[in-house]
Amino acid sequence: MKKRIHINQHKIRSNNTHNTEESVIAVRTYKKVHYGDNVKIKGDSEVIYSPDKPLSCGARVWIETTSDIEIKQGDKYVHI
Repeated sequence: MKKRIHINQHKIRSNNTHNTEESVIAVRTYKKVHYGDNVKIKGDSEVIYSPDKPLSCGARVWIETTSDIEIKQGDKYVHI
């Protein structure tokens, strides 16, 4: 399954404005978006910069992989 990892700038701005600490790293699959604070990619990946064709969320830079991923959500790691 293809996974795309990017940073949600809107959540960073919201955290700064509201003095909160919401997770800002997004891992997108065709099924769901997972948010976390730390991501481990367990294999090959590619960094993509596409200013003319951003993702539907607006991201212009992201990491793309089909490798297994662990994303830290709170105190635990979730395998994707």
